[in-house]
Amino acid sequence: MNSFCHYRVDLGARSYDISIEAGGLDRVGEAMRGAVGDAGRCLIVTNTVVAPLYLSRVEASLSAAGWQSVSLILPDGESSKTVANWSLVLDALMESKLARNEPVVALGGGVIGDMAGFAAACYRRGVPLVQVPTTLLSQVDSSVGGKTAVNHPHGKNMIGAFYQPKLVWIDPLVLTTLDGRQLRAGLAEVIKYGLIRDAAFAERLKVLMPDLLQLRSDAIAEVIHTSCRHKAEVVMRDEREAGERALLNLGHTFGHAIEAITRYRRYLHGEGVAIGMRMAARLSEQVGLAPAGLEQQVVALLQAAELPVAVPSFTAAQWLDAMGHDKKSVGERLRLVLMRGVGRAQIVDSVGKAEITTLLDSF
Repeated sequence: MNSFCHYRVDLGARSYDISIEAGGLDRVGEAMRGAVGDAGRCLIVTNTVVAPLYLSRVEASLSAAGWQSVSLILPDGESSKTVANWSLVLDALMESKLARNEPVVALGGGVIGDMAGFAAACYRRGVPLVQVPTTLLSQVDSSVGGKTAVNHPHGKNMIGAFYQPKLVWIDPLVLTTLDGRQLRAGLAEVIKYGLIRDAAFAERLKVLMPDLLQLRSDAIAEVIHTSCRHKAEVVMRDEREAGERALLNLGHTFGHAIEAITRYRRYLHGEGVAIGMRMAARLSEQVGLAPAGLEQQVVALLQAAELPVAVPSFTAAQWLDAMGHDKKSVGERLRLVLMRGVGRAQIVDSVGKAEITTLLDSF
């Protein structure tokens, strides 16, 4: 493929390519033939925001490469990531009668990628999945690695499966139509890679941030490349989150609680993660894992990205109930990702209610 950046996620029989190409959206049909096999039928799953912008281009690309496509347009937003809407994807697959070798194409952000991916994992016990992410957050994080899920009122992403795509096809130019708030939310996941494993990248982001907020193409391309490289490296070493991959959850236990308590309507995922990373930094100092000043460094980087850092004033009972439903909890204790410093994250299994209550009382 003539992409300006290309990574191979080497997982044996489940291996696939991440291809990043400016303007590549118009070549997705050709790319799918290389990744999936001979052109046949496919189902495109997208949403009400992305469809008017990019669905016709993707349909044209697929048709030119010999694919026959059917499209399903779902509501936009994290609050739509429900079992009911996931069931609509399954209905569309049943009605289209896709065979086991015919793919689902996820055209959208993380919500579409997760729902379409989970449906692909379940229909006929698994049909090919192609991720075509259209938000910064999905391009740097959620489209890579095979996590698929839907939300439940008790917790985010509680119902799902590990299911790797056959191809991740990224066109950075689609970000030119991305809402500014969505762009900033995606930067939270970019910052995460610097905080957990690449201090030099965290420093680099301080320089790049003004250009990123202005969607300067070179800066955006650089952070997509670096983020995908980090995600691919981690996934290849720990596909099903038995160890190292859990580090990618920095800020997510707190962030998921924020999203669940507010019923996925007040905060974007990246905004919840940003606040969660600030909370994780303070907790890291509080338990003596990190030196004083870490929280200040983290907050400065998040504020440079114009992300929220104010901790919502929920009750301790609300926090603890929501966090107790998190997938990463271990019995009565929480498994959290904390930091010893910028670029040095660590999984901690020993955090209990007393430590969390002390943390909450400090805000």
